[in-house]
Amino acid sequence: MKTESTQGDQDSGLAEGASSSEEMFDPATSEDDDIIPHTIRTDQERLSILEALIFVADEPLSVKTVAEVLKEDRDIIEPAIEELAKEFNQRNRGLQLREVGGGWQFATRPEYHEHVRAFLKSRPSAKLSLASLETLAVIAYKQPVTVPEILEIRGVQSPSAIKTLLDKKLIVAKGRKDTVGRPMMYGTSKEFLIQFGLKDLSELPSMEDFEDLAAGP
Repeated sequence: MKTESTQGDQDSGLAEGASSSEEMFDPATSEDDDIIPHTIRTDQERLSILEALIFVADEPLSVKTVAEVLKEDRDIIEPAIEELAKEFNQRNRGLQLREVGGGWQFATRPEYHEHVRAFLKSRPSAKLSLASLETLAVIAYKQPVTVPEILEIRGVQSPSAIKTLLDKKLIVAKGRKDTVGRPMMYGTSKEFLIQFGLKDLSELPSMEDFEDLAAGP
């Protein structure tokens, strides 16, 4: 999402009373000044700012990141986000604010997922193949797990599926297993949590529900 800039912003870079182009203000030299937010005056203003930041973030927004941006202590930001979530979720509308993958993100409510799926059916999507889906399920529930162990569970080779899941950043290498050949172990990533709307691995559904969720509309 792009932020708007105005001609006034650019004009503010001109030094007052400048007599030559050499005295023209250089935006690069004051970049830090431009991005320093004003002092937050009220608790309600803080909640509004938090809502805006979470909305424009490309991924779940962590308390640490918000604290750094607003230059406030985490002890102030954390309860403020929790208060925002409580206030926002009490509206009982189509969206909810929840903790996902180590940060906060707006998401559709579970009770409306069937309606959302009906809408998404008309849109192209990069679904996982059956082999990739089965491999991801094994990794999610058995991690950390090696390729030979996945082969033993699935009964078929999985090299292309592993590559697909790595390319999509749904899994990551978790080191080598201390056994013969020291095979690489794999586990799910933060991106996996984000894509499937999970706060952490303790929220993994049953294997059947997971496969249905991953299959999409």
